[in-house]
Amino acid sequence: MGLGTRSDVSTVLHLFLLCFYPCRSKGNVMQTASVKWIGEEQFVGTSPSGHLVVFDTDSKSNKAPTPMEMLLLALGSCTAVDVVGILKKKRQKLDALEVICSGERAPDPPKVWTKLEIVFRLRGTLDDAAVKRAIELSEGKYCSVAAMLKKTATLSWRYEILAPEK
Repeated sequence: MGLGTRSDVSTVLHLFLLCFYPCRSKGNVMQTASVKWIGEEQFVGTSPSGHLVVFDTDSKSNKAPTPMEMLLLALGSCTAVDVVGILKKKRQKLDALEVICSGERAPDPPKVWTKLEIVFRLRGTLDDAAVKRAIELSEGKYCSVAAMLKKTATLSWRYEILAPEK
């Protein structure tokens, strides 16, 4: 691989530094992400921790998620991490978790999320009250993505506890 331009060297150095000094900050430390246009309506983003994500805003080619779809995924993964961790601390036997996020957007620009619904499908030997409390803590206290999205959207949730597989 030949590196011919200063820009190429800067990009490689930047990625190297991100890999060895990831910005997993807590508190008020500024994090930086970058997004580069790669042609047509596609972009590649680099997260503060150095992970690459492709975005596509062309609904016809549909080669990657849109930025707004990524927000739904971010919401689902953020709350899933919380719920798994909380149930583990409560010594619950969680075998599987699926979080399904659905949303409606405003009809006019900016087409923000205005209504969000989350369905938690849990499998295992679980106490109903412990599951409910874990979700309440995630949605009300710990999930940063939910906290941000609640600025423009109503958020509702429900859960289903499925019996352990035999």
